[in-house]
Amino acid sequence: MSDRIQALRSRLEAAECDAFLSFAPPTNQYLAGFTGTTSVVIVTPKEALFLCDFRYTEQAADEVRGFTVEQKAGGLQVRAGEQLASLGARCVAFEPGYMTVSELAAVQGAYSGTLKPVSDVISALRMIKDEGEVQRIREAGKLAEGVLEDLVSDLKPGITERELAAEFEYEFKARGARGASFDTIALFGSRSSLPHGQPGDRALRDGDIVLLDFGCRRMGYCSDLTRTYAFGRIPGAWFEEIYELTRTAQLMALEAIRPGMVCSELDAVARSIIADAGHGGHFGHGLGHGVGIEIHELPRLNPESKTVLAPGMIVTVEPGIYLPGRGGVRIEDLVVVTRDGCENLSATPKELRILST
Repeated sequence: MSDRIQALRSRLEAAECDAFLSFAPPTNQYLAGFTGTTSVVIVTPKEALFLCDFRYTEQAADEVRGFTVEQKAGGLQVRAGEQLASLGARCVAFEPGYMTVSELAAVQGAYSGTLKPVSDVISALRMIKDEGEVQRIREAGKLAEGVLEDLVSDLKPGITERELAAEFEYEFKARGARGASFDTIALFGSRSSLPHGQPGDRALRDGDIVLLDFGCRRMGYCSDLTRTYAFGRIPGAWFEEIYELTRTAQLMALEAIRPGMVCSELDAVARSIIADAGHGGHFGHGLGHGVGIEIHELPRLNPESKTVLAPGMIVTVEPGIYLPGRGGVRIEDLVVVTRDGCENLSATPKELRILST
């Protein structure tokens, strides 16, 4: 934690600010180790303060490292403003993507100095994972993949999308995860064309596509994986075609990953393969995103991202093809960028699998 605090202080100096303020749980976990939902972090060149209310004092004493913990009563935003005033802070940095308008207004009511939005002051630090973070994400992925194999090996006709999604989330907790990284996506048949569709009451039938996008949170970090299957039999040659095209695009993107590569260039590797085959209009989302404390972090792998890949970044690589009214395919792995390429943290095979009935 001390290294992270020092890195933040260097960024504050570059931004010409003499304090940093955060109410955001992901930021406060990263800086202080706290996994609760309500807290304040204030960092100055000399102070590192962690404020919480009575509900979290005992938890903070157990989890927080590198900060002085203080219990406060009343609205924490107001208490934070008062604390900044008492510290004599003149210009306070905050990440605009992690503070609400109402939080900002409450602080301003108790603090007359300057509150300066500084984009990515912490998010940029979080892009590079240390060995401990990589290991936690690896273990979360391993747990989730174990659940996948057990559940798809025992699928039966008649189970609904909603029931299957619930089984994933139950098993995550039963096997030691805190819960799902995000709401599990389980889509059958033609509904697999919905990139982020919500599981419903559609029952599984012979010949259905089964698209599963899931992950769990373990030791404060997330995993993310997508696999697409056929149940009982392949629904048609068209499905085999888009499956192999998606798999090829994903494999080529994985092979291309290297430090120094611009994220938009990596996105283009997979996107051009799909577009050249006539399905450019059926791949409408980015190739991937960072994963860590949050399921969606920097960097973004999309046509507009100018972020340069660096060792320690953990990203998803997830091309997809979606044919409205027919069905879709997405194949997603989680990888860590290394000095000479990447290490794939996902072990589940990607060859087209027909699940037995």
